[in-house]
Amino acid sequence: MESLGVYLKSRRDRVTPAEIGLRTYGTSRRVPGLRREELAQLAGVSAGYYTRLEQGLAETASRQVLDALARALRLDDVETGHLHNLARQPSLPKLSDPGPEDPHPRVLALLENLGEAVPALVFGRRGDVLAWNHAGHTLMAEHLDFDAPEDPERRPSLPRMFFLDPLTRELHRNRAELAPIHVAYLRLTAGRYPTDARLAALIGELSMRSDEFATLWATGDVADCTVGPMHLRHPTVGAVSVDYQVWLQPDSPDHRLEIYTPKDPGSADALQLLTRFDR
Repeated sequence: MESLGVYLKSRRDRVTPAEIGLRTYGTSRRVPGLRREELAQLAGVSAGYYTRLEQGLAETASRQVLDALARALRLDDVETGHLHNLARQPSLPKLSDPGPEDPHPRVLALLENLGEAVPALVFGRRGDVLAWNHAGHTLMAEHLDFDAPEDPERRPSLPRMFFLDPLTRELHRNRAELAPIHVAYLRLTAGRYPTDARLAALIGELSMRSDEFATLWATGDVADCTVGPMHLRHPTVGAVSVDYQVWLQPDSPDHRLEIYTPKDPGSADALQLLTRFDR
């Protein structure tokens, strides 16, 4: 799991002096981005304090300091939120097993009321599939048992499927675009739940078994995953293009209802065919 110092360094390495108008006077530089003292000056803190913060030796950082660092590093709202999450966690968080998740009844009620007109899945905070309708199952994972989400020990894991399952890898035509989003969202979740032992185990497993995941994880990027295009190579109906969008419940933000709508008439016809095949 990530520390505040590691994240600060990865963001510091990403910003070049030229981007912020910092003159370097032609001197050689041993770091890819900003030096510690340069970032400290931009944020209005002492170089010594910032060094201790990055090395995990400072006890705490105020909201004002974190916001100043975020501005200097040009972080967006999601990245800034991640920075604050990391600052709130203990330097050595103790991992614990939170147990399997139960989908919120309101999310399940919403899924049921969608019927089969729109493919939909309910994800937990670690990307486990907590529920799906038949259309969503047929679109995204028809090679798995429909009843699998009902058993916590058999629940499909979207991150595992995306990076480790050959059939799921083959399904996504734009996986080069989707892979960084998957990893960046998982990092965002890790910042929110630094003591989740199951989440830490998942990240460790993917880092060990997928070079692609490990390379993307090393970038340090974070992002929310709420809407975007998904281009599929479905084994039954061929090419399908959909837009995914996530619906969140205020009282259960960990449980995300993701629905898929067709991007073009051909994809709409393909989704209708899938629904007929499933029946």
